[in-house]
Amino acid sequence: MSQLQSGDSAMMRELGDFPDDDLKVEQVEKECRTIRHSVPEEGVELDPHVRDCVQSYTQPWLVVSRRCQGDGWSAYSERAGLHKLLQKQTFESDVQPENEETPVKSPSLAGLSDDSGRTLTSTDFDLRCLTPDPRVEGLLCFSSHEELDRFNQEARQGNRHPELFALYPPGDEEDAVEIRPIPDCPKEHMGDRILIRCQTIKFEIDIEPLFASLALYDLKEKKKISENFYCDLNTDQFKGFMRPHTPRVDQSSLARSAIFSITYPSPDIYLVIKIEKVLQQGEISDCADPYVTMRESDSSKNRDKLEKLRGQAETFCQRLGRYRMPFAWATVNVMDVISSATLERDVMDSDSLKGGKSSSIDRRMQLPRRNSERYSTIDDQLCNLSGFKPAIITISTIFKQEGDRLSDEDLLKFLSEIKKTSTPQRRIKTIPGIIRLDMTPIHDLPHACLSTELIPLVPVAEKNIRPVKEVLEFSSNEVYVPHSIYRNLLYVYPQRLNFVNRLTSARNIAIKIQFMCGEDPSCSLPVIFGKSSGPEFVQEVYTPVTYHNKSPDFYEEVKLALPARLTERHHLLFTFYHISCQQKQNQSSCETLIGYSWLPILNNDRLQTGQNCLPIVLDRLPINYSLHSPEKIPAQVPPVKWMESHKGLFDLEIQAVSSVHAQDNHLERFFTLCHALEGGATFPLRVREEKIPENKLEHELKLSIISLSSSRLEPLVLYLHLVLDKLLTLIMQPMLIAGQTANLAQIAFESVVSIVNSLHNSQELTKDQQGRNGLLATYLYWVFRLPDASREIQITGPGSVLSATEGRYSTMGRASATTVGSMLLQSRIRSSSNPDIPAPHTSDEDAEVTSILSAKGQNNAGSRMSTYVDVNNHNQSSTAGTRPSNRKQFHEELALQMVVSTGVCRENAYKYAWFFFELLVKSMAQHVSQLDKNNVPRRSRFSDRFKDDISTIVSVVTAEIGTILVKQQKELEQAEKINISLAFFLYDLLSLMDRGFVFQLVKNYCNQMSAKSVSMPTLISMRLEFLRILCSHEHYLNLSLFFSSPASAPASPCPSISSQSSSSCSFQEQQRILGLFELTQEFKQQHYLTGLLLTELSAALDIESEGGKVQRKAINATYSLLCAHDLDHRCIKPEVGAKVAALYLPLVGIIIDSINYLDFTVSDARSGKNKTGGPEDDLENVPPINQSVAMAIAGNPFNTIGRNAIISMATMQGKSVATLAADTSRHLLVCFLWVMKNAERSLIQRWTADMPTSQLNRLLELLTICISCFEYRGKQSSDKVSTQALQKSQQAKHQLEEALLRGMGARGEMMKRVGGTDRTMGQRENLRWRKDLTQWRQTNDKHDKTKAELDQEALISGNLATESNLIVLDLLETIVQAVPLAECKDSVVGGVLKVLLHCLTCNQSTTFLSHTFSTLRALVVKFGDLLFEEEAEQCADLCQKVLQYCSSAVDENRSQACATLYLIMRYSFSNASNFSRVKMQVTMSLASLVGQSSDFHEEYLRRSLRTILAYAEEDSEMQNTQLPSQVDELLRNLNSILSDTVKMREFQEDPEMLMDLMYRIAKGYQTSPDLRLTWLQNMAEKHNNRKCYTESAMCLVHAAALVAEYLSMLEDHKYLPVGSVTFQNISSNVLEESAVSDDILSPDEDGVCSGRYFTESGLVGLLEQAAELFSNGALYEAVNEVYKIIMPILEAHRDFRKLASTHDKLQRAFNNIIQKGHKRMFGTYFRVGFYGAKFGDLDEREFIYKEPGITHLPEISHRLENFYSQCFGEDALEMIKDSTPVDRNKLNPSKAYIQITYVEPFFDDYEMKDRLTNFEKNFNLRRFMYTTPFTKSGRPRGELQEQYKRKTILTTMHAFPYVKTRINVIQKEEFDLTPIEVAIEDMQKKTRELAIATHREQPDAKMLQMLLQGSVGATVNQGPLEVAQVFLNEIPADPKLFRHHNKLRLCFKEFIMRCGEAVEKNKHLITFDQKEYQQELKKNYNRLRESLRPMLERKIPELYKPIIKPRLENRDSFKRLSFRRTQEENS
Repeated sequence: MSQLQSGDSAMMRELGDFPDDDLKVEQVEKECRTIRHSVPEEGVELDPHVRDCVQSYTQPWLVVSRRCQGDGWSAYSERAGLHKLLQKQTFESDVQPENEETPVKSPSLAGLSDDSGRTLTSTDFDLRCLTPDPRVEGLLCFSSHEELDRFNQEARQGNRHPELFALYPPGDEEDAVEIRPIPDCPKEHMGDRILIRCQTIKFEIDIEPLFASLALYDLKEKKKISENFYCDLNTDQFKGFMRPHTPRVDQSSLARSAIFSITYPSPDIYLVIKIEKVLQQGEISDCADPYVTMRESDSSKNRDKLEKLRGQAETFCQRLGRYRMPFAWATVNVMDVISSATLERDVMDSDSLKGGKSSSIDRRMQLPRRNSERYSTIDDQLCNLSGFKPAIITISTIFKQEGDRLSDEDLLKFLSEIKKTSTPQRRIKTIPGIIRLDMTPIHDLPHACLSTELIPLVPVAEKNIRPVKEVLEFSSNEVYVPHSIYRNLLYVYPQRLNFVNRLTSARNIAIKIQFMCGEDPSCSLPVIFGKSSGPEFVQEVYTPVTYHNKSPDFYEEVKLALPARLTERHHLLFTFYHISCQQKQNQSSCETLIGYSWLPILNNDRLQTGQNCLPIVLDRLPINYSLHSPEKIPAQVPPVKWMESHKGLFDLEIQAVSSVHAQDNHLERFFTLCHALEGGATFPLRVREEKIPENKLEHELKLSIISLSSSRLEPLVLYLHLVLDKLLTLIMQPMLIAGQTANLAQIAFESVVSIVNSLHNSQELTKDQQGRNGLLATYLYWVFRLPDASREIQITGPGSVLSATEGRYSTMGRASATTVGSMLLQSRIRSSSNPDIPAPHTSDEDAEVTSILSAKGQNNAGSRMSTYVDVNNHNQSSTAGTRPSNRKQFHEELALQMVVSTGVCRENAYKYAWFFFELLVKSMAQHVSQLDKNNVPRRSRFSDRFKDDISTIVSVVTAEIGTILVKQQKELEQAEKINISLAFFLYDLLSLMDRGFVFQLVKNYCNQMSAKSVSMPTLISMRLEFLRILCSHEHYLNLSLFFSSPASAPASPCPSISSQSSSSCSFQEQQRILGLFELTQEFKQQHYLTGLLLTELSAALDIESEGGKVQRKAINATYSLLCAHDLDHRCIKPEVGAKVAALYLPLVGIIIDSINYLDFTVSDARSGKNKTGGPEDDLENVPPINQSVAMAIAGNPFNTIGRNAIISMATMQGKSVATLAADTSRHLLVCFLWVMKNAERSLIQRWTADMPTSQLNRLLELLTICISCFEYRGKQSSDKVSTQALQKSQQAKHQLEEALLRGMGARGEMMKRVGGTDRTMGQRENLRWRKDLTQWRQTNDKHDKTKAELDQEALISGNLATESNLIVLDLLETIVQAVPLAECKDSVVGGVLKVLLHCLTCNQSTTFLSHTFSTLRALVVKFGDLLFEEEAEQCADLCQKVLQYCSSAVDENRSQACATLYLIMRYSFSNASNFSRVKMQVTMSLASLVGQSSDFHEEYLRRSLRTILAYAEEDSEMQNTQLPSQVDELLRNLNSILSDTVKMREFQEDPEMLMDLMYRIAKGYQTSPDLRLTWLQNMAEKHNNRKCYTESAMCLVHAAALVAEYLSMLEDHKYLPVGSVTFQNISSNVLEESAVSDDILSPDEDGVCSGRYFTESGLVGLLEQAAELFSNGALYEAVNEVYKIIMPILEAHRDFRKLASTHDKLQRAFNNIIQKGHKRMFGTYFRVGFYGAKFGDLDEREFIYKEPGITHLPEISHRLENFYSQCFGEDALEMIKDSTPVDRNKLNPSKAYIQITYVEPFFDDYEMKDRLTNFEKNFNLRRFMYTTPFTKSGRPRGELQEQYKRKTILTTMHAFPYVKTRINVIQKEEFDLTPIEVAIEDMQKKTRELAIATHREQPDAKMLQMLLQGSVGATVNQGPLEVAQVFLNEIPADPKLFRHHNKLRLCFKEFIMRCGEAVEKNKHLITFDQKEYQQELKKNYNRLRESLRPMLERKIPELYKPIIKPRLENRDSFKRLSFRRTQEENS
């Protein structure tokens, strides 16, 4: 290898140099089910066809594989045990703290008074009494930064998991095109198998031997679907009766169990049991009589009778023991039994059922795929023939046989009647008795089984046990499985005999059946299978006898083993006898001969099967009868005597089950003619009726070849292997017929093409997902072997002599010679018309590849036809070693045929190119394996013209794909399949041919595929699949790494150490390193395949495709490739890993460029604690991970510029960028991490150092995304991504292994060797049947996993999270260590810190955290000044995150966090000397942490504080400084904040109390604005969580006011709000914030008000958020007020974009007011009073509670009752139901009381002028009112004249809405109304309601009628009329009441007027049917008016006197002073 560096050649060997003996062509012995192959009997010379069949069934498979194929995939299978090797990672989210259950404590409500002052240092808990955690070793003892870095790095590298992909869940590989499923090994077909065992057949009496036969019938298909199984359960005594007639009893005939097979399950399959007995005198009914009438149990009575019967039976047996008679039958529906057994089992254990299901699904995979309705109906019935529970069947209905209805037709009629009614219609007699069978599904074959030919099956039984027989199935429909064993059986079914017209005494007729090989009686062959308890084979068999029946029906089945060689002498002989049942005196035998008939087995050399009706010959058989059929026998002397003058009297049917007799005319003819060619045949040849002379042979053979494809599909499939073998031999071998060379190659090729076509088009046959027909794929993989060319075939006519020249063949036949033209005859060595193929080189392969890659030009394909080498003239030196001169090579011939084919044949050959490609490859492999490898260089293995042909074929196929894509989009799938098969072809050629040549082909393909006018996504997708397959080649790494063009080889692959240390590196060097990470032209030249793949990936990411399909394909291709490297044992060494990673550096560039497409939704599902801070995190800086592309562009924290700038512009205009799906993004990111993990560290360091800032920022952004993407999701999560990491439950695993191990090319083989696989989880193999499973599994993933599985999954995903985060951390460290070389330090350090902080936000493992904290500490030590000065905000974040881990439940995390926090303090004190800032940050962080996190452990935090204190005390260097005391003070402050939290914890359940407490804490920080702000935000967050948006908004408004106070002190800008005064319009409460005054606060003091909010943008941010919340709370008017403050600031900043959006929001707010104005529901208010000492501070306090819009009194009552009864116990709490004042003395002191009253906002009349709108009446409320009715007597209610009312007005401390939802009541006023005043109020209310209802814009008739009904209705109790009569009937005596009287009178006047209006209005609203109602109303109204008139017209004269002098006292009476009892109660 001239271009390789010295080190590379060693590495190349490491990667597995291309081994010379790469190919492995091996013979694999056939797996035989039986102990020996089933073969014909010994010592017979077989005819050629049978010989071929037998050879084909017994010879070993020929399998071609490649030795290294599958390297790198074996590792996936080891994944199964992965979890045993992994360390458990600890995640805080999985750690359950011990004291989880804290009961709700009774709130100790002490110390809640608002004025309880407290300082920050007062703490009710002393830290020093705790013991500190262990300290981190060697925190401060590093001499130099380098040493520190080295120490950290070593720590990080320890205990790492070497393979990243082993942890990553295997993708759902829909795209795994590179997996070529290994076809199933051909096997004998078997359906679903069930084992049936006969337990008992028992009748009431037991007197004689009985014999049973069992068979299956399919009622639907009206067919018997199995052969008979014979058994008997006779006792030894009865067997003794039979001894004279059984010469011997073979072991095989003792079986009582049978295995039945069912290919097409249907609900109508019946098992029929027929029972026979020995023939005896009498009808069947007579014989059955004792069985019906007698009982064994009445034995005393019947003993003698039974003995007598037994005696008779014995006599019969001895005399007639060889004859049987029908006796009884019974049946059972097999499917019913199975489905009921399945159901039972379902209930028992659903799991194992799944196990069963799996195998039945698998079974179906091998079935012919039936698309007929029949097949679809069996789906539901598939009642799982392999998964049912073993069942015992008891049959108690046994039918007596009817002598005249014995045939199968009769039986099927009975069955269909039974199906309908469960009993046969015409009452058949039943015989009492019982048959008991066992039925079980078969998983493993039992011992001692016999095949249907009685050959023992494996496993063989050790001892002599009762055998089990396999019963042959007669499938109810076609079965498309080629024959694979020798089977040659014949079944004879005698059906009917008609002797009715015969006047003989023949009544009890038996037929003796024999199989004869000649006419002599001794020629009968013992080939008939015996029945039970007898010999295996017999020479004759008798049919059962029907008593006194002259035309009996038979149901007998005679099974024969056919001899392999049949002659015309072989025949079946039937002898008819009359059997005498009674013994006559002088009769020696019981048989009387009636006649004979016979049937020759062969008819014109063809097996005679089917229906026959034979005549019967009397007396004796004619001479030489067997040569003719009985119908056509020639006349003889003496003449033959026929019964009924030669009429057919005997019906019988014959069926053959044979794998040598094709029983199809076309096939038989083809085979016969083929054998004639092979020699040994005599001419003229007889085929059926015709005779063929030798000169016609070629013509006839061609015809038979053409007609092959028109034979029926079933026989064609059955003999497929043989047919293809013959045809392929014909393609290769020229035939000499009568001295003429016959060329059949073309016709044979066309025939193969048409067979391939018809098999693919058949609906009945399965295809795999690459569209390959299963049968053909199997043939190619296992069966095909090169035709044996050594037997050169010559058929010489008489006298013809073969000359040497005739032995050389011109291969084209006459037909095509003309078409191809004379140019074919020019013999030349290589194609001159294809200039692209370089001339033969003398240098080694490498140079060849190079020149190919640099060669330009397009392959002008198709410009030539392949030509022949005239061997005699040109004996080429290059191929001299490879081909003997006189032999044709199969692969050359095949390629030639493909090139020269035309028309339909050509079309189909290319459509199913996969078949011919695989055929070529297998034949080439065999060719190569026979070559002498040492003498023949790789480049001379194949002739040049063969290479030309291959080029042409590839070019044509590529063109074909293009044509389909352009012209027929519908056929897209077809194109994809052709494309895949082409890729596999080149993939295989890489192992066989010269690689330079193959690369040239790839190049031509790529050129051709880019020139098409096809949509881009389709093209890319095609090329991707193509490349994906090529890249999966086992030598891909060698091909990519070491074939590089010499011109551009770099001096050294990585920067050398020396060049790195010299800091000023040349500019070129810098560019070169940056170039390594880009996809450059140079890279594509050096690494051809990788370059192609990455180019496609880059292109795919740039285009838009529907649903991101192309992107997914591209990413999955890259991902699966890297996966293969990662798990490849050849890449384990780090230096090899680095070399491989270097190959993918450009991928990094591509990923960084595509950052905007990634989907980061992954990061949303943050599990465990919500660790991001509250809403304050994302005000003006976007959170560190951008949630969406839009965010990424609008507020991108790393101002990225690059190719995405263009995209961002597009996005601004609203064009969306297609993001990738989450799982695809993960795949891409895991690729990035892999490269980063394996690439050389120094190289990465140089790259990051030289990188422009914008690019570096994108890299950091990418790392942030990686962290979120691979975050651990916790054990409980059913997150799909992690679930796939695991093997699914056992059953799924079993299925997949079944289905998938067949998949995956030789790679699968490899996995088989390693044993088991889990890699295959995702493979697409048979996805069709898995669809149901897959969907179902994903939804139920969580439920159907065991705990162990979940744990195992969590273990793997935990390790993945840890490993991927550590890779990011390594990279960050690399970047930071490259900082000294970089220009812009600060931005780099800031960026890195941002990523690290993001790490801490996610759920991380302890392992990772300890390394992260080390890195953070190193950052603080190295760049502290930078951090504390520049990155103030980041510093705040850092403090918060570290503090958070200080409260962690995991000790390790805590100790690391403490060390880090102490280091930060120490550093900020000693180096940066800004300790006050850190102090502030830490205090604030704690406050926000405590306020927001509900599940936070203060005990751990306290322990951490103690640990930090210990650090400070033990730090010897710092003892003389202020640090220890400062730290001490800080920790005390923190401790006091913690104490507040403990209190907060107690009120977790009582939101009001909690808010009071938080409010109090915030108030306590009045002197420290930062902390007050933090607590206000905590409150806002809490409110927001409870959906109290208004309160939340108010908290933020207060916070904004606080900031405004601070800003106005700092600088005086006109546009800024003047402190908190400006906020009064929003809420009067805001003035509280003005407490921040100059004397408390000097803004310049370091560390104070340093937060991000104390800026103008912070102020705007807070206010905008408040506006948003007001809008959520429907207070749109307040939104306007908030924006009034924001606008001037935005105007001053000229921020027009924000102004635009602000106005937009305002417009929306005003629109909302218009639309929802009066419909809005604001709060509902309640007064809540607490009474009782138990309440502590709350005792006797009253609050106003604000509740959501429509809250009913019971709701709030229930809530408070629940909460406080939990606190005090149910019995200790009482709710006071009324609203009367509470008397303390009457209350039980040991109880707590709560009183709740509904209150309404109260406004004075003057206020109502300003409060016009609904909003104004509900905003800024401080006064509330409720009314209490009472009477002087003490009852609440009474008569009208005694009903008083008390109004109570309450004033609160602050106005609602406020920062809390309950506010103290500070003032209470009450006044009482007299009864008349109450009446006035009521009447005013009624009048008002009527007026409103009448004058509405859209009046509501129902509402109006309701009001009228209450006003003018006749009998309204306490209605208006009664009020008038009580108060207006007479003028009151007391002048003080005059005014009231008059006012009430005026009220009534207005009231009656309004009633009139309302009645009128109602008239217009009523419907037609309400007329009467209206009249009634009118009448009532008039009556009321009349009744009121006298009272209304009576005026009080005193009131109408002229008033001369106004007197003040009277005026006062207006104020109702006389009635007011004011109590000043200020509490």
